[in-house]
Amino acid sequence: MKRKVGYVWRLREVMAQHQIFTATELVPLLRERGIDLSASQVHRLVSGTPERLSLQIMAALCDILSCTPADLVTTTAENAGVRKTATDDLPAPPANVAKLRPRAARILPDS
Repeated sequence: MKRKVGYVWRLREVMAQHQIFTATELVPLLRERGIDLSASQVHRLVSGTPERLSLQIMAALCDILSCTPADLVTTTAENAGVRKTATDDLPAPPANVAKLRPRAARILPDS
């Protein structure tokens, strides 16, 4: 069975818990730890959901915010649903449809 996995990036929430409310406040704190990102890069990191992230940046964020990676990223996993077919969209046939049968054709000679 296939599984669908996902994640929620919670950096902004964890920042707020530590009284850090803007991305620009994070820039010098990252720089102190050897991470040199521009203000726009940090803004994208805070306001968006990154698909890739350096472990050095993750470690620096954890150090700044006194948290673990699990605090910054919440993961989800669920079973992927079975694909629906076109017949799933049709209403159920009436119960008496099974009694209906086609009639045999009669071929008559030409007169």
